Amino acid sequence: MALFTVRRALVTRLGWTLVDAACWAAALTLAAILRLDFALPVEYARGLVLGALLVAVLQTGIGWLWGPYAVSHELGSFEEAGELARATVGTGAVLAVLVAATDAIALPRSVPVTGTVLALSAMFAGRFVVRARSTRRTRASAGARRAIVFGAGAGGRVLVRSLTRDPGSGIQAVALLDDDGAKQRLTISGVRVRGRRTDLATVAADREADTLIIAVPSASAELVRELSSRAADAGLSVLVLPPVRELFGQRPTAGDLRDLDVADLLGRQPVDLDMAVISQQLSGRRVLVTGAGGSIGSELCRQISRFFPEQLFMLDRDESGLHATQMSIEGQALLDTDSLVLCDIRDVEAVREVFERTRPDVVFHAAALKHLTLLERHPDEALKTNVVGTANVIDAARRVGVDTFVNISTDKAANPSCVLGWSKRIAERLTAAADAHEPHARYTSVRFGNVLGSRGSVVLSFTEQIRQGGPVTVTHPDVERYFMLIPEACQLVLQAGSIGTGGEVMVLDMGTPVNITEMARTMIHLSGRPDIEIVYTGLRPGEKLSEELFTPGEEVRASAHPLVTSVLVPGLDADGLHLPSSADVRSWLVAYSGTGPVSSRS
Repeated sequence: MALFTVRRALVTRLGWTLVDAACWAAALTLAAILRLDFALPVEYARGLVLGALLVAVLQTGIGWLWGPYAVSHELGSFEEAGELARATVGTGAVLAVLVAATDAIALPRSVPVTGTVLALSAMFAGRFVVRARSTRRTRASAGARRAIVFGAGAGGRVLVRSLTRDPGSGIQAVALLDDDGAKQRLTISGVRVRGRRTDLATVAADREADTLIIAVPSASAELVRELSSRAADAGLSVLVLPPVRELFGQRPTAGDLRDLDVADLLGRQPVDLDMAVISQQLSGRRVLVTGAGGSIGSELCRQISRFFPEQLFMLDRDESGLHATQMSIEGQALLDTDSLVLCDIRDVEAVREVFERTRPDVVFHAAALKHLTLLERHPDEALKTNVVGTANVIDAARRVGVDTFVNISTDKAANPSCVLGWSKRIAERLTAAADAHEPHARYTSVRFGNVLGSRGSVVLSFTEQIRQGGPVTVTHPDVERYFMLIPEACQLVLQAGSIGTGGEVMVLDMGTPVNITEMARTMIHLSGRPDIEIVYTGLRPGEKLSEELFTPGEEVRASAHPLVTSVLVPGLDADGLHLPSSADVRSWLVAYSGTGPVSSRS
């Protein structure tokens, strides 16, 4: 098979060599006829024959040594066009010199110049005609999905060309859509732009399409949601071309297309990190992450490991979580290394012993209880983990001289109205107080909202409810939340921890809130089960209709990173905590969070 392919390529190159020689002969003849007013005197016939033979030899020699015949180029590619132009112009230049300087080839002096232009035009035209015919034959593959490609920009153009050249892709591009008026009536590899996004349903019916491909890597969340909605109305499935950064410099192909997911609908943009600052903080240093078995903690560990710390300690009370985190980083999970620390942050003596043994330079405190509704029923558990546990970790960090401490907080700590929010607000205040007592260290909190894909997140809950056939439960038709992707949140945590000056709460840019009902409808549509019902259960105790990122009255300040701002919170010394009896926990949390009486927040 390989030998046959080589022979076929050689025959193709020989064929184009003969075609180009014929183009030269025809071009010189036409140039002479045009120069001599459509007459060809006999005295020039010999010169034409000699000239045609000379350029055929020169074109063949140059072409096979340094030009388009030496390798099997993609027909009509820029590479082939460049080498063909070089060989043809070089051949024409030699002929022009011989005609002008000698009597060996009797031709008018303008004929070599005009002939070169005509010959090169004919060679280009021949290749483009053959390529166009080949493209049309390829597009006529049977049984392929008939796709409308939205986006006639760079990504869409390359994708359409790739699809038309690959009959085995299973996808046939039948039309393009683009909102740019300048691209209307544009044709790419035989596929024409037939309108704008508003024409999707009409074009889909006219071209018998069954798929929409969104080929705009920089598409906003609003655009993706609108196109997804229009596609659903037109009965089209949706595929997405991933951002160029995910293609590793390769041309997009059908294999790169993926189904639309919830992350696309959020439209979160890539985070531009100051890698030098983060590397300076982490490289060659001893780093400890609490809650390393959780969604945020495990991703932090994975990202920190890429900065080559001297040692990374992963602490959690969940042995299965630690097993999964080690497996994701090291490719094995024997649970037999000093980097794994099984410890409960509620146990003050155990935490102190761990810090004395590991002596970390940098600590990321991600361990916490986070489920709002459950903590409303068990506020004492929030006190033990989120408040006392945080105080224990801060105390141990101060004892061993940690120089950077980053407390992972939540948007529910802003103007809190629930046990989770109050407890995390107190954790922010404890962190701020520690910074005031440690002038040579930085103690900072980082506040952000819901994270897609984390354990217990609404996306996972909806996915499971849809799998079971519904209904999908939403608390309120108008409830909305901020969302981030796990890697994005952790990248910004690392950035915030690097640029924070200490004693402040760094607040990550969460974009615009997402309506949960719309998210549920989209996930139901993506599942292909439109019959699933949405049921509203009512807001739960302590739950807000819309989350906040800042408490009223907080002064929002810019930071060194455009996606991170900061606010100051009043410090709260751990020595001033007088733990309550179980019956008084809720009131105690409100009082120490500094946010007013329970009644004003419920």
